[in-house]
Amino acid sequence: MSRDRRTALRSSRIPRAARAVAGAAALVALATGCTHSGSAHAAPSQSPTAADTPGRAVVHEDGVDLTISDAVAHLDSAGNGTLTMAVRNDSGVPEHLDMVGAPDAGRGAIAGRTTGKTGDPGSLMDAGIYLPDGTTVTFGGAGPTVTFTGVHGVTAQHTLPLMLQFGVARLVHLSARVVTTG
Repeated sequence: MSRDRRTALRSSRIPRAARAVAGAAALVALATGCTHSGSAHAAPSQSPTAADTPGRAVVHEDGVDLTISDAVAHLDSAGNGTLTMAVRNDSGVPEHLDMVGAPDAGRGAIAGRTTGKTGDPGSLMDAGIYLPDGTTVTFGGAGPTVTFTGVHGVTAQHTLPLMLQFGVARLVHLSARVVTTG
């Protein structure tokens, strides 16, 4: 293999490694309950009072106006279950929920509404669950769903720390109340 090709191969691996390290750091921060990223480009800030209220997060900054309310993780003893919540988007632009992260590298599987067509509030699109401006999308029941399998990290206060990744609002930290099922 030529020297130029080996150098090109090594340099193409750096971005992948950097992404892996950044992802691991984000999950470590979630597992330890840290909500400050230390990044030079800060994500929109959450309302200080909302961080103290389990099941609720409010993000108002840089054109983002997002309210998450009534977040409840319905989990059995094995950590299997669902997340219910309402997401209100008043940002002036459409938003998408792309990922729900839980402690210990856990992830919630997101699925769109079972009825309706692509582009409807709550439908699954390439960018994630569609949250049009001026709407409230309710997760659970007939709306979109977030399903957990083997999630750990429930706190002594019966909350589950979560990171929600949005297209515009970016990472939003939320402590969902936990209700034990079955």
